[in-house]
Amino acid sequence: MAEETNARQTRPRKKIRRVRIGFNVLAQIVLVLFLVAMVNSIAFKHYARWDFSRDQKYALSDKTKRFLDTLKGKMRITVFFPPNTPIATDVQNLLTEYQYAGKGKIDIEHLDPERNLSRAKELFDKYKVVTDEPLLVVDYEGRNKTVKASEMADIDQSGMALGEGPRVAAFKGEQAITSAMIDLVEGKKKTLGYVLGHKEPPLTEGSAISVLKTFIENENIQFKELNLLDLDAIPEDVRTVMIIGPQYDFSDREMKLLRNFWDKQGRILLLLDPAAKTPKLGAFVSELGVRVNDDRLMVFLRTGIQELALTRDVQARFLGDSPITRRLADVRALFLGGTSSLTLEPDRARAANIGIERLIQAEKGYFAETDYNTDNQAKFQADAKRDDNTPITIGAAIEKGGSADERVQVNSSRLVVVSNATFVQDNAITQDQQGLDFISGSVNWLLSREQLIGIAPKVSKPLTFSLNADALARLRWIVLVFMPLIPALIGTVVWWQRRV
Repeated sequence: MAEETNARQTRPRKKIRRVRIGFNVLAQIVLVLFLVAMVNSIAFKHYARWDFSRDQKYALSDKTKRFLDTLKGKMRITVFFPPNTPIATDVQNLLTEYQYAGKGKIDIEHLDPERNLSRAKELFDKYKVVTDEPLLVVDYEGRNKTVKASEMADIDQSGMALGEGPRVAAFKGEQAITSAMIDLVEGKKKTLGYVLGHKEPPLTEGSAISVLKTFIENENIQFKELNLLDLDAIPEDVRTVMIIGPQYDFSDREMKLLRNFWDKQGRILLLLDPAAKTPKLGAFVSELGVRVNDDRLMVFLRTGIQELALTRDVQARFLGDSPITRRLADVRALFLGGTSSLTLEPDRARAANIGIERLIQAEKGYFAETDYNTDNQAKFQADAKRDDNTPITIGAAIEKGGSADERVQVNSSRLVVVSNATFVQDNAITQDQQGLDFISGSVNWLLSREQLIGIAPKVSKPLTFSLNADALARLRWIVLVFMPLIPALIGTVVWWQRRV
């Protein structure tokens, strides 16, 4: 009887224990599901994206990201791309990056005009679209701008005759879309005066600076050609002038206009060609504390065990002390052709309330040769040995009346001078993106658009793989010896173990 009574008392206890365990398991399952839902909700709202691709094709430049941070209202982008458009996928992936960087300020609608005719017709009528070319429309506060597919890519159709489809040679989506956005937000284009009349490169199609012209215009800037001999004063709507490689000096009348412009808080970008004789322009810059020296930068490069080659192409680096070059700090660039040295005189300029900053400095090993027209290699080598390795400056920024605090915006005169004018030409700038980035930073600083200074959109480069003789020899040993040797060693080990 006692055993039956104990068994009856034990059964309810076991049932109660099972119920408790069941409730604990259920509570744990509910808690895990709740935690998963919370983590998923937080991750949906707060997430990060990384681009680990080789060329980072869709990664937005710092300039675009900073511009998107300044947006105050909603921006809507409507994409009218049929699926067979060669760059449809590229544009879609790029706009995803814009949407992420915009932090909720950008709405995107993808529309196939061939499938949704009624919606397409409604928006075509709204935005006054009159072309059949694939495009997208950027709408901001009642203003809109169209960006065509032809503006976002260079299409190579050379293979059409062989039965191949069109190929995207270069994707320029970010330049075109960001340019349209800046245009809408800023409204009126900034005007940049371009001085002509001294054999400067023209702004016409196919000129030596056509790439530079297109890039600057894509930043919501319009050029205005200026012939100072025909003007009584530089127009009021021109707050910045650009002077690139004049081959002849300015007249006294032109220099008076330029000085009056400077005295009225004017902004000047001056790229000098050392081979041209422009003493009056040099004297103007010297008055502001930067002396352009009559010399040429050279360096001896070792081409063999005992062979040296003299070159006048300058490898230089950007200094990060100025807003112009802060995001280019320690980046290297090549300045082709002749380059002269600049001597900075900050103590002299400080008395006139003028601040000077170094922007570009030649790499170590370069020397400034004053007797640059001679062919005496022995003299060049002797001068190179005598050089005291003092850093040589080839680019500087000058500001009169500015504030030491960058957060304080004041009206001031600004000038950027570089003692080389060939690095902005098409043949150089397409090989060296850093020069384009520097000009972009300089122009935006001169226009008081510091928030837009940054790395320009990247130029896509093909993946190349080349081997020199030593690398080919090593590869031959790897393929013919080491690769067959590995399975042979493994087979030997297995045979030995089985034998034992």
